[in-house]
Amino acid sequence: MKNSDLQDYSHKRFNILTGEWVLVSPHRAKRPWQGQNEAVNDEKRPEYDETCYLCAGNTRINGEVNPKYKDVFVFSNDFAALQSDSPIFSVNDGLLIAESEKGICKVVCFSPNHSESLADMTPTAIQKVVFAWQREYRELGNKDFVNYVQIFENKGSVMGCSNPHPHGQIWSQSTLPNEVEKKHVQQLKYYRENNKSILGDYLFQELEKNERIIFQNDAFVVLVPFWAVWPFETMIVPKKHQSNILEMNEEEVFFYAEAISVLTKVYDKIFNTSFPYSSGIHQAPTNNEDNSHWHWHMSFYPPLLRSASVKKFMVGYEMFGTPQRDITAEQAVKIIKSLL
Repeated sequence: MKNSDLQDYSHKRFNILTGEWVLVSPHRAKRPWQGQNEAVNDEKRPEYDETCYLCAGNTRINGEVNPKYKDVFVFSNDFAALQSDSPIFSVNDGLLIAESEKGICKVVCFSPNHSESLADMTPTAIQKVVFAWQREYRELGNKDFVNYVQIFENKGSVMGCSNPHPHGQIWSQSTLPNEVEKKHVQQLKYYRENNKSILGDYLFQELEKNERIIFQNDAFVVLVPFWAVWPFETMIVPKKHQSNILEMNEEEVFFYAEAISVLTKVYDKIFNTSFPYSSGIHQAPTNNEDNSHWHWHMSFYPPLLRSASVKKFMVGYEMFGTPQRDITAEQAVKIIKSLL
């Protein structure tokens, strides 16, 4: 679909996974910038920080002492947003509606090395992180009150990360989060109508056109989705139709780790900085229902737009209207691929 109009004129693109639109305004990328510049902190961190609550052997804020862990360390979040002992209750008072929500929140330290992000780790080291994700997805998902397990990472202070030690989080809960519910509905509708995965068909089309593909190996594709919202948004998708990360064998886990490694390393090259982002895995609920319509995937939402100090703000029209982006998905791919 070589359409030059998409690169020059305002238009909308449809997100097949959420059923929502994004406004694309490529002509706005030429406008001068006089807005806020974010502070760039590229100070080299030590391998160990005695003041860090997440470093091996250190005492956390609740008084517990971290073990002298050698690779991945997982523990229950000391300031969890969800409580496992929350009582079941509801409020239904006219238009005042509320329901209780139970859950368990965990923290996943990727490495004992305080200075290593995923971009600094080898695929073999990242593979151990994926094994931990699989273990937690299985164990949390097997609890009778957990119906969804959300694995995610906020990298960088600009994304609200409260501790610089490289880590991610896992929030498990009794109902489906809003974004997951949208994807649940869209994928189920397509699967019922076509008896196959919507992401599988989308991936086939993307591979055929090869306009937004960044990297691929035997098991995974890294691409900029056609409907991307964030300037350098990307997605990692398994080539096989898999509903969750437990369906990967050990070799596929390595290929997945390789895809994460390639992507995060090239991100750091875009503006020669430790590239901030929020990433997350969307996969099948753990509600003991038939979720074969799900095709799991991992998305990366980086905020940087023009430089290491200029970010994309989701304000104004984005808050009250529709998400909007200035550079097209195809322009973003060219920049990323040129740095591989």
